Amino acid sequence: MAETITINKSLSEEEIYKSLLPQIESLLNHNEPLISNFANVTAALKEAFDKISWVGFYFLKDNTLFIGPFQGKTACTAIQMGKGVCGTSAKNKETIVVEDVDKFPGHIACDADSKSEIVVPLIKNEKVIGVLDIDSYEYAAFGQIDKKYLEKLLQIITGKLSFSCPVL
Repeated sequence: MAETITINKSLSEEEIYKSLLPQIESLLNHNEPLISNFANVTAALKEAFDKISWVGFYFLKDNTLFIGPFQGKTACTAIQMGKGVCGTSAKNKETIVVEDVDKFPGHIACDADSKSEIVVPLIKNEKVIGVLDIDSYEYAAFGQIDKKYLEKLLQIITGKLSFSCPVL
C-alpha cells in the first residue's frame, strides 16, 4: 500500500495545515513501531511546506533529548534538558517560536544556515516524551498559525499512538 499525501501548495498555510492534519492522522498506525509513524510525520511536514529546511523529533531519555526521525541535513544527536530551544521547550512544556535564532540565548546551531525555528513539546499524560523541532532558512518563518496546528498535530499523535514502550 502506498503511503501518500496530497498537498495543494497554492493554498494559504492555514488551509494547508487543515488539509494536512487529517492526512497525517490517517498515516498513523498504533500497530506499527513509533519510529515508523514519526518518520512519516516528518516527511509529510517537509513535503507540505517549502519554508522548512529541517524537521525532526527528539525524544527524552535520562534528562537528554536524543534525535529521532528527521528530514534535512545531519543534526545534533543529543541536547540536554533546558539547553537551546529544544531543551528549553521540553523543560518548560511549552511551544517556542524563534524569529531569529541568533537572538535566542543559548541557541544550539546544529545547522549554521538556520534563521528561525519552532519547537513543540510532545506531551502525554503531563509527561514530556520529546519535542518536534522545525527549522527554516528564512527569518520569522513560523508564527501563531504554525503553533496552533503543530500543537494540534502532536495532540493527534499522542491520542492515536501508544507510548507504552519507550521510544528510545
